[in-house]
Amino acid sequence: MFNFKQYDWRRYNFTVLVVMVILCICSAYFVSFAISATMGEDKAGGYFRRQIISMIVSLIIAIVVSLIDYRRICDFVVIYYIIATLMVAATKLSPLGSDQKTGSYRWLSLPGVNLQPSEICKLVVIMALAVYFMKMREQMDSLKTFLIGVAIMIIPTFFILIQSDLSSSLVIFFVFAMMVFAAGLTYKIVIPILAVTIPTVIGALWFLQQPIAEKIIPEKHWYQVERIIGFMNPEKYSNSLMYQQLHSIQSIASGQLTGKLLSESASTGRNYSWVDVCESDFIFTVIGEEVGFIGCCLIVALLCIIIFMCIRTAIRCNETLGYLIAVGISAMFMFQVFANIGVATMILPNTGLPLPFLSNGISSMISCSIAIGIICALVLVWCAVSLFRWIIDVRHLFANAMNYGFF
Repeated sequence: MFNFKQYDWRRYNFTVLVVMVILCICSAYFVSFAISATMGEDKAGGYFRRQIISMIVSLIIAIVVSLIDYRRICDFVVIYYIIATLMVAATKLSPLGSDQKTGSYRWLSLPGVNLQPSEICKLVVIMALAVYFMKMREQMDSLKTFLIGVAIMIIPTFFILIQSDLSSSLVIFFVFAMMVFAAGLTYKIVIPILAVTIPTVIGALWFLQQPIAEKIIPEKHWYQVERIIGFMNPEKYSNSLMYQQLHSIQSIASGQLTGKLLSESASTGRNYSWVDVCESDFIFTVIGEEVGFIGCCLIVALLCIIIFMCIRTAIRCNETLGYLIAVGISAMFMFQVFANIGVATMILPNTGLPLPFLSNGISSMISCSIAIGIICALVLVWCAVSLFRWIIDVRHLFANAMNYGFF
């Protein structure tokens, strides 16, 4: 069913795999520090081992995916799309759905594991949009093409929204915007959309601060509005809505230049013990306090290397399908890194997004490893296509030379 090829291993993108492994090892330590501070040292070891096992599994998945021709994977994208949509719908609409005591039904309780299908759904939407835009690349100036692309994106996103998981929905919206732009959407459609969207967003932010908003917006969604209101008025809500983020920036600031990892014992206490879910959504808080500004810069640099590799793969890819997939994956990583660190440093309103390869959670780790595997597969196919084209060009050169009597 899949075409495993004998690739030239000298062209294999080992760099991105090495960076992934380094980040995963760092994740195991930082997650164990977070668990030790919040749940006790007796549980930290178990989380450390689980992260290491997740790293090994993720590395195997990335390597296996990288050896599969991504075009064969995309041949079954309709099946993936249907399964992913049913899975994100099941979190809210079936007995398998679980809220993990958070109030948001984002998980499926399966035997031995809690799976967050929205993480896998992001990749499936990227592949579905890439296949669709590739087939419609000659009709990107059509409003119909754009609207069908919106429909492909919005169906699974709707079920993610009702979980309710606004943060993952925003990732998909951002990915869609980058992919539709990269696919060559005409400015005749882009400009009117921006002309409507920008004033709408500004008007919505103004409306949310008005007293009447609380009466109109359903109570179950009001907590999301409160996060925006709290972000716009941090001093007023310092002991309620902004408590988590304010303690996050205090924890990061306490790490100073080099952090507390080598200078202070964990038994003295850590400021991030006051930050909820610091092992996942606020893992950057732990990083900031433990390894300081220098360590944070190194972690951000490693994440930027992965994003750069994805962008470079998109630029060098010779096929529209591979180009769009690489654009989508790079946009996904870019948004999640910016949003996660932005929330931890109070640049953005509080929202729950994992930091790729670093946050606790097997669903995110597997999704990111599949994405890396696809990027490696794109590089190998690009090298194979480039070599084939070079051989053809050389053959034409010799044929022309013989026709003109040089040989």
